[in-house]
Amino acid sequence: MSPLAGTAPVTPDAFRAVMGAHPGGVSVVTSADGSGQPYGFACTAVCSVSLDPPLLLVCAANTGSTLPVLAARGAFVVNFLHGTGRRAAEAFASRTAGRFSKVPWEPAPATGLPALREDSHALAECRVERLVPAGDHTIVIGEVLRTETANDTTASDGSTAAPLLYGMRRYVTWPL
Repeated sequence: MSPLAGTAPVTPDAFRAVMGAHPGGVSVVTSADGSGQPYGFACTAVCSVSLDPPLLLVCAANTGSTLPVLAARGAFVVNFLHGTGRRAAEAFASRTAGRFSKVPWEPAPATGLPALREDSHALAECRVERLVPAGDHTIVIGEVLRTETANDTTASDGSTAAPLLYGMRRYVTWPL
C-alpha cells in the first residue's frame, strides 16, 4: 500500500497557508501592451533557472491582467524590491487600477518596459523564452537580456536598501 493512499486532498486555503509560512523575496514583474500601457503584479515566485544561458522564471496567475500582455509583448522586467519598496509591493499586490500612479517608474534601457528603480535593489530585463501552463498559474521562463544592481545600498530615504521579504502575512526587511 502506498503511504499516500487515503490521503485527503489539500485545499487551496491549506496550501496557501503552508506557502505563506515560507518567506520569499518580493518582486514586481512589469510589462506593457502595444500602446505602451504599463501592467504589473507583485510576485514572490521568482527563481533562477540557468546561468548559461541566463534564465529565470516567474509564476503569473492565469486570471491576472499582466500575463496576456507579457505573453504578447514577449518581454518583461523583474524589479527586486528593497525594504522601502513596500509601497510598490502593496500597490502591485492589489487588483486595483492605477498601480503605476502610486510609484515612480521609468523605461528600462533594453526593453523600454517599466523599471521601478527607486523601490528596487536590482532589475532583470527579460525576453519570454517559454510559457508553461501549471494549474491556475503559468510559469514564465525568461532569458535575461540585461541586469542592473544598485551601486549603493542606501535607499532614497537614507535607510539600508536591504531586500524586502513577505511571509507569515507580513512584510519584513532582510537584516544586513
